[in-house]
Amino acid sequence: MERNESVDGDVQASEYLENEEICERDDPLSDGECTLRIGEALVCSSEHEIDVGFCQNQQGKIEEEATGEFDEQSGLLVERKEFDAPAVGMEFESYDDAYNYYNCYATEVGFRVRVKNSWFKRRSKEKYGAVLCCSSQGFKRINDVNRVRKETRTGCPAMIRMRQVDSKRWRVLEVTLDHNHLLGSKLYKSVRRIGTGTKRKSVSSPVSDAKTIKLYRAHVMDSGNNVNPNSTMKKQFQNSAGSPDLLNLKRGDSAAIYNYFCRMQLTNPNFFYLMDVNDEGQLRNVFWADAFSKVSCCFFGDVIFIDNSYITGKFEIPLVTFTGVNHHGQTTLLSCGLLAGETMESYHWLLKVWLSLMKCSPQTIVTNRCKPLEAAISQVFPRSHHRFSLTHIMKKIPEKLGGLHNYDGVRKAFTKAVYETLKVVEFETAWGFMVHNFGVIDNEWLRSLYEERVKWAPVYLKDTFFAGIAAASPGETLNPFFERYIHKQTPLKEFLDKYELALQKKHKEETLSDIESLTLNTMELKTKCSFETQLSRIFTRNMFKKFQVEVEEMYSCFSTTQLHVDGPFVIFLVKERIQVESNRREIRDFEVLYNRSVGEVRCICSCFNFCGYLCRHALCVLNFNGIEEIPLRYILPRWRKDYIRVHLADNGLTGFVDGTDRVQWFDQLYKNALQVVEEGAVSLDHYKVAMQALQQSLDKVHSLEDKQD
Repeated sequence: MERNESVDGDVQASEYLENEEICERDDPLSDGECTLRIGEALVCSSEHEIDVGFCQNQQGKIEEEATGEFDEQSGLLVERKEFDAPAVGMEFESYDDAYNYYNCYATEVGFRVRVKNSWFKRRSKEKYGAVLCCSSQGFKRINDVNRVRKETRTGCPAMIRMRQVDSKRWRVLEVTLDHNHLLGSKLYKSVRRIGTGTKRKSVSSPVSDAKTIKLYRAHVMDSGNNVNPNSTMKKQFQNSAGSPDLLNLKRGDSAAIYNYFCRMQLTNPNFFYLMDVNDEGQLRNVFWADAFSKVSCCFFGDVIFIDNSYITGKFEIPLVTFTGVNHHGQTTLLSCGLLAGETMESYHWLLKVWLSLMKCSPQTIVTNRCKPLEAAISQVFPRSHHRFSLTHIMKKIPEKLGGLHNYDGVRKAFTKAVYETLKVVEFETAWGFMVHNFGVIDNEWLRSLYEERVKWAPVYLKDTFFAGIAAASPGETLNPFFERYIHKQTPLKEFLDKYELALQKKHKEETLSDIESLTLNTMELKTKCSFETQLSRIFTRNMFKKFQVEVEEMYSCFSTTQLHVDGPFVIFLVKERIQVESNRREIRDFEVLYNRSVGEVRCICSCFNFCGYLCRHALCVLNFNGIEEIPLRYILPRWRKDYIRVHLADNGLTGFVDGTDRVQWFDQLYKNALQVVEEGAVSLDHYKVAMQALQQSLDKVHSLEDKQD
């Protein structure tokens, strides 16, 4: 077991150092003087070493040599300096250097430092982790409440968390800079009130040697020669409010972005982010993707939805998300971006980065209607099918047509033209009736929709594969991934907190769905149809439930007859009773083309391309022709329970591993561990064996660390 040490008392830097010499504190400038020279290249492609001069009790330093001003309220002569606050990614040669740096920073800001936690290795007792916090962190224990000493703790959140890394340096992993109490006024209690013009000499101290701390910046970004390494972090994140080609950052956004990205990259070797800056080092666009998103893209990157509704809707956050559909039919996040604006240049940069990272050219891309994004997609993904989101268009109807005096009639006619037409001629007729009958032929929005109808109207999209993203039926919607986590006024800092919560919830849903799929049994069958039994053994539970509806609705199809025969090709007519408004039922005809020689079947409703499984009409035709099992070509691998495991085997991900590529190590370990998780969730016995194997593997990894001590 690793040992955790907690220290409740206030700890000064001098108490921690090995010489254990305690300095007198007659005034704030007489000792503990810190001079920091921190380099400015914080975002770079190679490790950057920075010297930080930490000079204690410099002999002969007098007041005139400092630039300061007298604080009348506190009676202190306060020196005004520009100190870089602790940041995620800083590295130090030793724990002593890290502690002294933070204590020096604390002295200048005006608070005391306390060691909250320490972690030690089991055998060598070597310290490998620590949390340093403000002395006002936490509260008194209940047993201490009756003590005479006044309560000084306020539950202050300020802290840094650091850990020893492979290089034996100490790296800062987490930083909280905010305090919930006044700073500086109570730090020095024995300072005499000094009148203006009074000169003071520093009090000599036994410790007079200057100590130099080596401060390093970790790898925080792979610039790919796109970022000027000489530009400062300050420039990269300077506020660009009001500038159309720069990212609009509010106060505190820069620190929030930087700390979050560095923390994710340091704790997750496969986390990637890239920043687009101009020649002046000002931030324009940002892209990021985590390890889970990368893996998901390998499996489900054939059909993606690029959602820019947060930008077009004028949200506080200029967010763009890339999402796909996993093997349960659930939305899965593939990556995110922050853009300076709705320009073709910004979208082009974002798509190029996505393509270079994911190494995937989607078969189908669904977006909201946006000319700059459309132009960028045509350049970056010229072979992909670009289609518009029908959900987005239908949601725009009240906004675009709500002012019409005959709005209800137009809305119903529009809906009927979109959802109830099966042939192009039917759609054209229904559209013509709407615009002429209600006098909206000159409506600009309707005119623009009609001009682009081949990109959004379902009747034109039957040859495009959507994997359920199309939402081509009434009641189906394509919602934003962060719909319940972001509103128009959500600030960026709050979003970054909610981002992880949203991902955790989605990952939990997927894990639970995996478990449910492995335990699916015949008790959930609702018919005696062989098609239902067949796919209950293959599909994930969620996708099987969707297909099960089609099997049940086969009984609403009461007639299957041949219309035309041309050699092996036969056109069947399937009649179905469909429920419409006011619980009325009407009969509709669906034509199904069947190729007897190769077993191909295609319905005019094109459910297979829209949803990824056969419809009730096609199933009726197969049943009519004596087919008892669905042909394999209509059982998509992406809906299988074992899809991820099979996909790994097919792509040879258990072969050669580069001995220097940590990212590849992570990929291999993560993807192969998924197989253990899937098999271990089958039953309680499987679970126990899997847990034992994982624990044994972890113990062996820890034993290697102990041998290296």
